[in-house]
Amino acid sequence: MTIRAERDIYERTRQLMIDTQLIPRGITQSEVLHAMATVPRHLFVEEGLYAQAYNDYPLPIGEKQTISQPYMVALMTESLALTGTEKVLEIGTGSGYQSAVLSMVADKVYSMERIPTIAARARKLLAALHCSNVIVRVGDGTFGWPEDAPFDAIIAAASSPQVPEAYIAQLKEGGRLVMPVGAEDSQKLLKITKRQGKAVVETLGECRFVKLIGRYGWQMEKRETGC
Repeated sequence: MTIRAERDIYERTRQLMIDTQLIPRGITQSEVLHAMATVPRHLFVEEGLYAQAYNDYPLPIGEKQTISQPYMVALMTESLALTGTEKVLEIGTGSGYQSAVLSMVADKVYSMERIPTIAARARKLLAALHCSNVIVRVGDGTFGWPEDAPFDAIIAAASSPQVPEAYIAQLKEGGRLVMPVGAEDSQKLLKITKRQGKAVVETLGECRFVKLIGRYGWQMEKRETGC
């Protein structure tokens, strides 16, 4: 998949992001670096934040959600070890930025988002960038996407106190899952490989993500429901 984006004034800024934030921290996969150099990250935030889009931190996208730090997007993508032929499940579409990056290194991306307004914005932008291999659905991401399972890889851009069982069940043998797991204010980024039907866990480092809200993640607080 090739994103057809017009040349823009941020091309050099994206390259600087790669040279100062990604490569020095060990991101080496050429396909991931190419995707990070190509996807116009500034389009996935509000216009007033364009100048900050390539800085080394997350940014708000509305509805108490964020677009992840560029390094975290690159690290999670590279950890999936994609070759371009895989079917990937993404939990937490958010702005659609991670979806766009995945679209360049995977064959098909199935992306779940629980907030309809955010999903609608992401769909519109992904379509404008010709990311035709990404499907966005609104729903409880903790259930996964059973009707199109199994997946070669699963990525969750929201934290949960535990790994939902559906994710392991919906992984192919040898498949990889990357997601943050832990407490509300501090998590560990885990890479889980399915081997002989069991989860083999590797810790990639400390992180902090927004909550994965759903039946098998964090429960929605009353003030979030308007009750």
